[in-house]
Amino acid sequence: MIRFRTPQARRLRIVSVTAAGLLLAGVVTAPPSSAQETPLSAEPAKPGTGLGVDEIAHSLNIRQIANLPKQAPFNTTSSFGTDMAFQGHYAFVGNYNGFVIYDIARADAPSIVSQVLCPGSQNDVSVYGDLLFLSTDSSRSDDSCHSVSQSATIKESWEGIKVFDISDKTSPRYIKSVETDCGSHTHTLVPAKDGTSVYLYVSSYFPSDTFPDCQPPHDSISIVKVPLSAPTDAAVVATPNLFPDGGYKGSSTSATSGCHDITAFPEKDLAAGACMGDGILMDISDREAPRVIDQVRDTKNFAFWHSATFNNSGTKVVFTDELGGGGGATCNKQVGPNKGADAIYDVTGSGDARSLAFRSYYKIPRVNADTENCVAHNGSLIPVPGRDIMVQAWYQGGISVWDFTDSANPTEIGYWERGPLSATQLILGGSWSAYYYNGHIYSSDIQKGLDVLEIDDPRTANNTRFQELNVQTQPSYRNR
Repeated sequence: MIRFRTPQARRLRIVSVTAAGLLLAGVVTAPPSSAQETPLSAEPAKPGTGLGVDEIAHSLNIRQIANLPKQAPFNTTSSFGTDMAFQGHYAFVGNYNGFVIYDIARADAPSIVSQVLCPGSQNDVSVYGDLLFLSTDSSRSDDSCHSVSQSATIKESWEGIKVFDISDKTSPRYIKSVETDCGSHTHTLVPAKDGTSVYLYVSSYFPSDTFPDCQPPHDSISIVKVPLSAPTDAAVVATPNLFPDGGYKGSSTSATSGCHDITAFPEKDLAAGACMGDGILMDISDREAPRVIDQVRDTKNFAFWHSATFNNSGTKVVFTDELGGGGGATCNKQVGPNKGADAIYDVTGSGDARSLAFRSYYKIPRVNADTENCVAHNGSLIPVPGRDIMVQAWYQGGISVWDFTDSANPTEIGYWERGPLSATQLILGGSWSAYYYNGHIYSSDIQKGLDVLEIDDPRTANNTRFQELNVQTQPSYRNR
């Protein structure tokens, strides 16, 4: 989600902190809460503008098997549920006020294991072994979990990466903070080749002359190295400039001043960056020195390059356009099918001669009401051998499962959505992230909590299981 900030709501600064100086996070263990199930209907409800408030519509091959609403203290309308990661039978879900750990051993009856109160948008998460990493992209009074919002014009304010020990899922411990230039809107975990450390590629943007620690130009990312044997030694080791030419500077598309999100494909030494006005393909064979090998722009239809997804063979990239920053109603006839959509690119050539070749757009085929924020957002592959199939969140546009095996002719094969939160006004809500993990689709809904969906379609049949999944760190699966 784009967060347009004023100086009073934005930016930066850290004081150097050691692990001993960190305040403990507030851990809240929620009481058990029963999951709610929606049975599969004989016929799908009418989708689109005809839906009533909270009414559910879905294709016959997808049904909701559980919903676990947000629990106190995360049950306010401003406590947005954000991105997700998975490990074993746990799901980790970010929230503007911290993060939640769910037990999903029974997908139809998820339960909350613990909640960590640690405010600081967006609080996107990733996990690796006994470590959890949290992105803070709002100006805070300090690096503790008891910090308060502070003007970005104050040099001593803080934002960046927080590191937690999650060896005890019932009681995560905050062990380290790392300040990064312009904060951490999102981050991407990239394992080192020798297995001794992990890297975090930290994306941030929107510098300002009034922000002491986020001065323009800001055409770089921060790379944090985390030694696995000594995670409290985590530190920024590089800030590579990805846009020495300054990136896109026009007005019809957001001018590039950093990246919003990066997806890495470590096995193939590739990464794709969605960087406001630019989409990029990178060689990450040297983890501390990623190189841009191709750069594309779409000044006709893309407003804000938001995220990227490779196919399993690394021969395609799906980029998303977050038109309106996630807060607008863009799934309507006025906006049309090519804006606020996905763009599918084939990766052609080899080595440093690889390039991104545009093939088509994909947008959900349903018209949504003007009281529903709807635009392309976070999704993941469904690991189907020989096919390119993706599940994706569209905020209040719901969840779409679509096939892009034919890059030029993507097609939807299933959907699930709720009606608007209000019949008279637009209230920010809907699915922030929709990811496939070990047999089910999990959705982090901004207002409604955790949804679990089941898909029953021969086109999505697979036996792939992952022990750990950070979607922006793409794993590969057997393709035959």
